[in-house]
Amino acid sequence: MRADAQRNVDALLDAAKTAFADSGVDAPAKQIADLAEVGVGTLYRHFPKRSDLIVAVFQREVDACAAAAPELAAAHPIEVAIEKWLERYTEYLATKRGLAAALHSGDPAYDELPGYFLQRLGPALESLLEPARAAGQIRRDISAQDLLYAVALLCIPVPGEGVEYSSRMVNLLVDGLRCGAQSA
Repeated sequence: MRADAQRNVDALLDAAKTAFADSGVDAPAKQIADLAEVGVGTLYRHFPKRSDLIVAVFQREVDACAAAAPELAAAHPIEVAIEKWLERYTEYLATKRGLAAALHSGDPAYDELPGYFLQRLGPALESLLEPARAAGQIRRDISAQDLLYAVALLCIPVPGEGVEYSSRMVNLLVDGLRCGAQSA
């Protein structure tokens, strides 16, 4: 891909991420194109269907979240790295308004995304959990998949509450990971 075309794709993905956070995955194409400072034709050239754009944003965000695990592990003690990674994951989930509905819409374009999600995020989180388990810092009876699902459930929107509420609930869950760590 030419450099200018790649810049356009990156700008569109950034714009779509912002628009999806503000307006949900049904944000108008014009809004996304305007945020990216490109024409609507450029949007449709790179992402002919809405589902193409949603899949690309989803995969990009999942990849970024997965890539954060080794960076956090290198920069922080493992228990802090877990907390920071779960904060990032919580923010990712809480700002994806409408994505869950799109993923469960029956559109075959989204069939591979749940598997992609687990294949990328499961090992990333496990790379943080395993050393913490070995050091006796967290319970041994929790898997990465358990934790990914638990946090996702805690991020289901609650009427009248925002991301801060989800973050508080996830912090309670993280505290629970430590409870019984030595005896689990």
